Amino acid sequence: MIEVVERVDVVAPAAVVWAAVTDWHKQGEWMLGTRVRVEEGDGRSLGSRLSARTALGPLGFTDHMEITRWEPPVSCEVMHSGRVVRGPGGFTIEARGVSRSTLVWWERLTPPMGALGVLAWRVTGPAFRLGIRHSLRRFADFAESRT
Repeated sequence: MIEVVERVDVVAPAAVVWAAVTDWHKQGEWMLGTRVRVEEGDGRSLGSRLSARTALGPLGFTDHMEITRWEPPVSCEVMHSGRVVRGPGGFTIEARGVSRSTLVWWERLTPPMGALGVLAWRVTGPAFRLGIRHSLRRFADFAESRT
């Protein structure tokens, strides 16, 4: 299992951070190389299905997800069920007073292709983590601009 946990502090109330992070159609404005679509449901309730296309030029994959926990403005969890990304993930928002929050992004993924997938993760994992950190810094700017 691959576990990734990253945090970013945001100068915005939890409700604003929640609205920004769950604005699926705009996630591509801050998440590197990714476009998210609501495929089924309203994207704001249990059972809603999302797809996230992540690509760099012609190379990419689609991450299929179903919302399995929806507790605004605190927690959202999804189950990833794509070929490349599989397992639970989500985020929580920790209020830090009335005007500050921390977004905690987490993934607990099962690598595809057994031992080969584990080896591939050892090679790509550091870049993945850097990409998430960079994206979360962009997210903080994105959310703060909404206040």
